[in-house]
Amino acid sequence: MKSLAVFLCLGFVFVSSASVLNTKEWTKLILTHHWPPTFCSMEKCHSNISYWALHGLWPDSGNECNSSWHFNASLIEDLMPEMKTYWPDLLKPNSTIFWKHEWLKHGTCAAKAEVLNSQHKYFSKALELYHKLDLDGVLKKSNILPSEDPYKFADVEQSIVNAYGVKPKIQCISHDKEAEVQTMGQIEVCFDKQFQLIDCEKRMEELQNNTGFMVCDESVPVYYPPTASTRLLQKFL
Repeated sequence: MKSLAVFLCLGFVFVSSASVLNTKEWTKLILTHHWPPTFCSMEKCHSNISYWALHGLWPDSGNECNSSWHFNASLIEDLMPEMKTYWPDLLKPNSTIFWKHEWLKHGTCAAKAEVLNSQHKYFSKALELYHKLDLDGVLKKSNILPSEDPYKFADVEQSIVNAYGVKPKIQCISHDKEAEVQTMGQIEVCFDKQFQLIDCEKRMEELQNNTGFMVCDESVPVYYPPTASTRLLQKFL
């Protein structure tokens, strides 16, 4: 009986410790952009969006923090036109499934901060940060444009560092070590809790994720693919 009591006590401690780990407060927000031509080359979708689209606003800790906090599209109805343009579902353009996923996985965790503690606050803040950064404009100003000719990784990264004063995390499609180029697909820019820009870390556990991207190899040239329509147009010029 005594050993059973000890076992139950240890079990309680274990469960309590696990709960603490699962409720760890986030310290950083990651504004994630993806390049539609690269995404669609991986997912077999069709998109002629020729600007960096918003993928999500992700806290650096926690996933699906409140499964009972259901997504309600009517709460962001006023944001819909803007979201369809800048935060589109590339797989199902007429659906809200992508936004539902982002809210349940990331938004319910971001909501631990008062400034993000509603569905409308979360999505509108992400859009605000996206427009403020204007990643697409930053790259264009540095003459980093979609091209069949690859760029030096350092040139791409430095163009962003020059604009924001912090290091982004640039991600590419996983490639063989012998590959001569790597395809750029996702760029993360990081903020602290006060929405001040900070360097994005490149910890070992962050090097690869379930999106199919990994941190680009700094020694390998970067391919920044044009849209299918641009590529077709260039053939006739």
